[in-house]
Formats: sequence, C-alpha cells, structure tokens
Amino acid sequence: MKKYSYLFVAGLLASNLVSSAAVASASGLPPGMSKHDAPVEMDLTFIFHIDDGMTEQDVFMEKQAGSGKVFRPTLATRDMKAPLFAPAKAVPHTPLQVDNIGPWKKGKPLGITLGEWFAAKGSGKYTCKNGEGYLKTTFQNLVPNGVYTMWHDFFVWPPTKPFVGTYDLPFGARDGSENTFKADAKGNAVFERSFKPCLQLSGEHLLSELAIAWHSDGKTHGHEPGEFSTNTHVQLFVVLPKRAGI
Repeated sequence: MKKYSYLFVAGLLASNLVSSAAVASASGLPPGMSKHDAPVEMDLTFIFHIDDGMTEQDVFMEKQAGSGKVFRPTLATRDMKAPLFAPAKAVPHTPLQVDNIGPWKKGKPLGITLGEWFAAKGSGKYTCKNGEGYLKTTFQNLVPNGVYTMWHDFFVWPPTKPFVGTYDLPFGARDGSENTFKADAKGNAVFERSFKPCLQLSGEHLLSELAIAWHSDGKTHGHEPGEFSTNTHVQLFVVLPKRAGI
C-alpha cells in the first residue's frame, strides 16, 4: 500500500464517468446508473500479503542475528520466533516484485515476533442499501493494545510495470477521523461503521480493497497513512469484488 499521484488516480476514476455522461438518460443520470448503487451484501475474510503469493511489505526480520541487515518475510520463512524490525529508512511497497526482499539496514525493534504477526485474523460483513454502507469487522490476535487504522485503497489492474503503488483513502471521513481503532490487551478489536456513500467496489481498471495498518509509533496520521515500513505496517487486507454488471 503506497500513496501516489492523486491526479493520476482521479483521472482513472473519472474516465468511466466522462464516457458514460456523453448521453444523459431521461432521469438525468448517465445511462446504466441508478440513483443508488445496487444492494450489496458480502462476507469478508482478511488475508496477509503472503497468502496472495506476495512478500510481507512492512515488517522485516534478520536472517542472521546481529547482522544489522533485515529482509521481508516470504511464504518460505519458517522461523516464527524471529523478532521483527522496521528498516532504518522507509522501504517502498513493491508487493508484486516477489524477489525484492532485501537486505536493508535494520531499524527499531517492533516488539513482536513473526509468529505473532501471522497469528492475526480478521473477518466481517459489508452491506450497501439505498446509498448507505455498513461495515462490521472483527479481529483477533492483533498487536496487543495496538493503534490501528482502516483504509480503502485502489490500484491499477492489470498492474503497471513497474508497480506504481496504490491510492489510499482513510475509511469514512476524508480527514481520517473515522478510520481509527485500537486492539485490547489480548489483541481483539471490532471496527464497525455506517457511512455514505457506499464503498466503491473493483471495476474494469481498478482493484478496490480494504486494509488495516498497525502504527508502531502509537499515532495515527489523519488523512495520510504515515510512513510505511518505519511507523505504519499494513497487516491484513481484503480485495473487494467487481461491482454488479461487470
């Protein structure tokens, strides 16, 4: 999850609207569009990057203790007792470049192990009716007392080569005031919101997803995620399906 040019993504989001608006319907709306999105009800299961054939993006481990060099965990990583670290300097997201695993200079310890990171689970339900969305998600085994945020992000699909990143929107209010939540001492958390308009699902050119990020600095950063890999660590995500009619 990496922020990139607003204008670039805004142009992609607007492209379908421009073409559809060429001929107005009798209702005053573009052809094929109703006053509200079609009703939607779906179950959500959050996953890790490695579950989708990628490398973990925001936590790092030493292959050799005391080396001062850290690497991204991969599906082949088996040492669940390995302590996790941030890099000394921010490392850009490259989830589709599975060979980009490091090394990078070791930064601060994150206070959790690889096994504790991969113990996290998340699921939920999303509904959309009459233009209003409702999301309820539950999480287990998150970082105890960890500060988290929920994000609605988009990326070009099929992906660009090289991958240019994602465009990240705070869930709910655009100032980031509605996307924060905190895990309890056992790592359990619930994120529940009603909101307007409904979520934008995946389309012809963009994939849409929800993702949660842990903030190892204990802070949220308003409308921005913060600095990925050093202080902001995407732990779980779910890709939203294509909207009806595609």
